[in-house]
Amino acid sequence: MSRYIRHIALRELGREGQDKLACARVLVVGAGGLGCPVLQYLTAAGIGTLGIVDPDIVEESNLQRQILFGTATLGQNKALAARARLLDLNPDIDIKAYPEWLTPRNALARCSDYDIVVDGTDDLASRYLINDASLITGAPWVYAAVYKFEGQLSVFNYRDGPSYRCLFPTPPRVGTVPDCSEVGVLGVLTGLIGAMQANEVLKLVLELGDVLSGKVWLYNALSAESTSVVLHRSESEINRVLAAKDTFAHNYPELYGEISAEVALRKRDVQWIDIREMGAQPELKGLAIKRIPFSRLTQQIEDLDPRREKIIFCQTGLRSKRAVALLQSYALGDCYSVKGGAAALLARKNKRE
Repeated sequence: MSRYIRHIALRELGREGQDKLACARVLVVGAGGLGCPVLQYLTAAGIGTLGIVDPDIVEESNLQRQILFGTATLGQNKALAARARLLDLNPDIDIKAYPEWLTPRNALARCSDYDIVVDGTDDLASRYLINDASLITGAPWVYAAVYKFEGQLSVFNYRDGPSYRCLFPTPPRVGTVPDCSEVGVLGVLTGLIGAMQANEVLKLVLELGDVLSGKVWLYNALSAESTSVVLHRSESEINRVLAAKDTFAHNYPELYGEISAEVALRKRDVQWIDIREMGAQPELKGLAIKRIPFSRLTQQIEDLDPRREKIIFCQTGLRSKRAVALLQSYALGDCYSVKGGAAALLARKNKRE
């Protein structure tokens, strides 16, 4: 009673509303700039079961906006570190950590275990995967994205409302859209938009107010101005997803795996592939690296070992994303692109040594 007394005092919520929150199950995909405030507020609100999906580790560059982490958690898995912090905030709820990627192989199983899915990712390929898994399983998802000083928010797949593919039917080519690691993002913006996501989750659970379905809310942190754009449901896009649900695990050739340099260097028994064009390149000592220029990748498929995970890198991490997407059509097992490319690997190796 004492923990939730301010909620219970709200006539629109009361004990019945707090009981609804305690019974709710929410999956948050990504414990980054958006996921951290979402998780913090949902934990404080008393959401009964929270799932956290994130394979990445905490790096110093995260601390500018990812408020669940600190210096003591550097190098730890984000899902596990977030769970430990959140249990200190509220030990009475069930928090499940999944230190793994959300992939076409596990997305349906993960989403079907929860009532609501929250998007805390920062890449477009994952959003199409989340959208389609949400649509098939019937769990509405709370979407958000940030770019420099601007953010946007919506709720998709809610009570026959629009889907993400109604807004963006066709995924852009992999590697053509920069993320915040390349263009930057105002730290406080992720907190603002993440808190708005948490608010939409509470509205969904409590059935209060007008859920942000059928429109996209846009916010500019520099002008403090916001606007909403109306979005209509496209039956053709939705039916296309539902018609392909039986082959779900094979429908995402554009989905690539991306890992940090720290996680990559911790892996064992993997095949390292350098796709930079031939010439003088900085040496990565201690790694058995196969050199295959991007321009010859498909001609040298036989040089890739299908029995081992493959870690692919270029100079900056952009071309390796395209390489991983290209290799999805081959039976080669799991392939990963190193975020930040060779420069990030060199910096991490030098720091460790």
